[in-house]
Amino acid sequence: MAEQGEKTANAGVMAAMSGGVDSSVMALLLQERGFDVVGATMVLREPMGHAEGGCGSSREVEDARSVCRRLGIPHRTYDLADRFEEAVVEPFCRVWCAGLTPNPCVVCNRRLKFEALQQARRAEGFGFVATGHYARRAFDERSGRWQLLRARDESKDQSYFLYHLTQDTLAHMLFPLGELTKPEVRAIARERGFVTADKPESQDICFVPDGDYVGFIERRLGNGCGGDEACAESEGAPLASAFEPGDIVNRAGEVLGRHWGLIHYTAGQRKGIGVAAREPLYVIGKDPKRNQLVVGFADEARCAGVVARDVNLIGGEFWEGPRPVQVKTHYRQQPVEAVAERTGEDELTITFAEPQRVAAPGQAAVLYDGDEVLGGGTIAGVL
Repeated sequence: MAEQGEKTANAGVMAAMSGGVDSSVMALLLQERGFDVVGATMVLREPMGHAEGGCGSSREVEDARSVCRRLGIPHRTYDLADRFEEAVVEPFCRVWCAGLTPNPCVVCNRRLKFEALQQARRAEGFGFVATGHYARRAFDERSGRWQLLRARDESKDQSYFLYHLTQDTLAHMLFPLGELTKPEVRAIARERGFVTADKPESQDICFVPDGDYVGFIERRLGNGCGGDEACAESEGAPLASAFEPGDIVNRAGEVLGRHWGLIHYTAGQRKGIGVAAREPLYVIGKDPKRNQLVVGFADEARCAGVVARDVNLIGGEFWEGPRPVQVKTHYRQQPVEAVAERTGEDELTITFAEPQRVAAPGQAAVLYDGDEVLGGGTIAGVL
């Protein structure tokens, strides 16, 4: 059945093809549903200077082009390397140096995969942009609004990364994989002989394929934040260098040892702290101004809630007063019960029904009402 707002024949769709199995099958399904499909691949960069792979690399472009040839559809590339560098890579380095844990995949989806491709869609006269995300959309006749929904396959649901979508964007989006499981997608790809059928999934940030975030930032910034221009600031004061050793302290401020530079740690981390204690210690916070790493035991590595800023609500409006919701503060987490309330111009305070694993400032807090994604924001602090 066609989604509300679709044209099932001769409706132009720009299929965002990353060169992986998901987007390959996405394009096939659109074609089988009668859409006029054009494959679109973003050329971002060669991760770490290598051409062997990674989202936006030459290998991914060739794999996407191969699938398009097999489907008999046009394939286009869009050079977004400069935009990727400016909107994703540079902020990733700055934010990490500022003591936060950024989520570049959310930013890339927002600024490139959706914003840039939607701009291209409008300019070229297509009706929709489609992606291989495991998510769904629906039109609610009662409210007259589009809804973003979790995928049927909970283990693959990627709605967490899409909380930034707006009514206009959703009206021109398609998610053909939302009702499928990953094994079903791979089976379809094998049946069609796609070169991407058995391609492994990427587990790391595309521009850091070896997972060495610290090494990547060190190579870019020369083993230091690079001064006030390169580092973020907090309340108007420059932050201490993220690479400089400093004290490891507990919540009472007692010095327990020395860290190797705050850039090496993130909230919730247990391994690699390097302090002997009666039970495992966890990173529960970072104080860049004092260059201190704050640690605690398991019962201290929990929080009562989070404050989220730069909030986007898919419905377009804040609700009045406290609202019961479910929330995820990291991708692999199952949504937990909470109450969300507007506490600022662009701010939500989210209080968990029960204390949860400490959240990492810089990550996304995403709100749900059952399967519906209400929206979300960037975690600015914990309660």
